[in-house]
Amino acid sequence: MSRLIALALFALLGHLAPAAAEYPERPITMIVPFAAGGPTDTIARIVGEYMQKSLGQPIVVENVAGAGGTTGIARGAQAKPDGYTIMMGHMGTHGAAPALYPNLKYDPTKDFAPVGMVAGTPILIIAKKSFPAENLREFVEYVKKNQDKVNEAHAGVGSVSFTTCTMLQSLIGTKTARVAYRGTAPSLNDLVAGQVDFGCDQIVNVVTQIQAGSIKAYAIATPERAEVLNDVPTTKEAGLPEFQVSAWNAIFAPKGVPAEVVAKLNGALVKALDDEATRKRLLELGSVIPERQGRSPEALQTLVANEVARWTPVLKAAGVAAN
Repeated sequence: MSRLIALALFALLGHLAPAAAEYPERPITMIVPFAAGGPTDTIARIVGEYMQKSLGQPIVVENVAGAGGTTGIARGAQAKPDGYTIMMGHMGTHGAAPALYPNLKYDPTKDFAPVGMVAGTPILIIAKKSFPAENLREFVEYVKKNQDKVNEAHAGVGSVSFTTCTMLQSLIGTKTARVAYRGTAPSLNDLVAGQVDFGCDQIVNVVTQIQAGSIKAYAIATPERAEVLNDVPTTKEAGLPEFQVSAWNAIFAPKGVPAEVVAKLNGALVKALDDEATRKRLLELGSVIPERQGRSPEALQTLVANEVARWTPVLKAAGVAAN
């Protein structure tokens, strides 16, 4: 009888073992809240490619664009918290969004299980190649004196280019005309063509044009220069040290995902960022790879809280909001 009881208990315990112990048993969907081919999509695919090797299951990228990335993130936040739907968020979706979208359907600080930081994506201050300023100090002086004549191009209200240039104009005390485009590509095309004057953009988008001399780059908003654009000074070197900003990318899961699942996802991410081939591909884009201490879920939670606190007053003071 005791043997039968023991066998029954063993079977029961096996039946009750948490599903997380076998995670993942099937493909994982990674929601990228922007169109295919953009910076966030590119970074997601590079990192996801290695993570799926560690996890033993495919990571399928699903592009859900709209409303500055908030449409896809809102969908991910409402997904079943089992680890089979994760999201690639960034500075806009988890930092600037609360100030830009009054009816935002999620709270970046409360509605997610942070997995880990993937990469920093530095911002550059750029201008058409004929812009009459040779360095950042001259750029600031010229824009201040000609606010009614120059214009800034951006990829739409809520975009990284819009948000970061809002901060730039706030810091230098200017309010120029702002020309909105339906995405990065058309705004950059017009900047190259000289149809608009200046802007702010992610390094991933503009490396080729800067290297070719098609546009000017006055400074990069990071503490150190980027390897791929080593002749472009930092904003600190160029005279505007307070303009430090990155369109970072990070992985999130829906709130309520088991801690064991978050740990597995984070472990796969950490291994990906330590892989030499993966690192090389990210660095060639101009990305900044976080150190080990900056890759934890706790570090990401702190970053999100700090970013929301940083961007909210800047954007509200500028009186901007997205529809």
